[in-house]
Amino acid sequence: MANVKTMAVPAISPDGGLRSYMQEIQKFPILTADEEYALAKRWTEDMDYEAAHQLVTSHLRLVAKIASGYRGYGLPMAELIAEGNIGLMQAVKKFEPEKGFRLSTYAMWWIKASIQEFVLRSWSLVKMGSSAAQKRLFFNLKKMKKRLQRIDESAVLTPEEIRLIAAELNVNEQDVIDMDSRMSANDQRLDAPMTQDGDSGAWMDMLADTRDNQETTLGDHEEYAQKRELMVQAMETLNARERDIIVHRRLSEDQITLEELSQRYNISRERVRQIEARAMDKMTKFVLAAAGKPLLPKAAAA
Repeated sequence: MANVKTMAVPAISPDGGLRSYMQEIQKFPILTADEEYALAKRWTEDMDYEAAHQLVTSHLRLVAKIASGYRGYGLPMAELIAEGNIGLMQAVKKFEPEKGFRLSTYAMWWIKASIQEFVLRSWSLVKMGSSAAQKRLFFNLKKMKKRLQRIDESAVLTPEEIRLIAAELNVNEQDVIDMDSRMSANDQRLDAPMTQDGDSGAWMDMLADTRDNQETTLGDHEEYAQKRELMVQAMETLNARERDIIVHRRLSEDQITLEELSQRYNISRERVRQIEARAMDKMTKFVLAAAGKPLLPKAAAA
């Protein structure tokens, strides 16, 4: 899918702004069901990147519409749209047209997930929580407070309001209290002065250094070097084909499928899986055998 990401997709520029971007994406035609199906088949069966590009650009308006629903979190619209576009590309990559539903229906969930993850990472320096319940609470608390017709949304929630929100969102009442407190608070600059005259220093001056000391850092570095050397030696116990399969199946960021490897070596996918399992077993046995020995490079050991 890397090729699709590098294709020219409109972006919000500092000069043109959001209005210019919206005008530009309006130029891409909305696809009919038949056109969409044909393009999706070209992509899934023939890896036709031009077809994938058309699928992406025809749904940029959907991304912009979904992204606009997250304006209330104070993040730049350009970044929300950019994250949504990444989700759209992932949806195109995984879309299966033969299942009978439209790409927009499938892509909507990928777009929302990508934007929501970005909002959770960026909205505040305070970790908002990563569980499904905490995410649901984060993205629905503002809506719930509006539905309660609160005059002052910044005011502390009443016990009755807390109970109502917790019951509807299926979370603990304390979770509601904690999340409301976090979302109502403003992030503070650590370099801000502690007093108005600035003579007392900044707040960051009062923070303890939690980093490991030099001895711990050096020990961790040596341990990492030893483990890396052990991995190199374990890889040397494999033949060329085994090494290639392990690299592409276990060590590469862009892992390739059993099908791709089976085509490369003209063997079945099951045979590739067996070779991978055998190679891992050989490496494991080597590591266990070397566990009681000094983990030194061969040159040093000699």
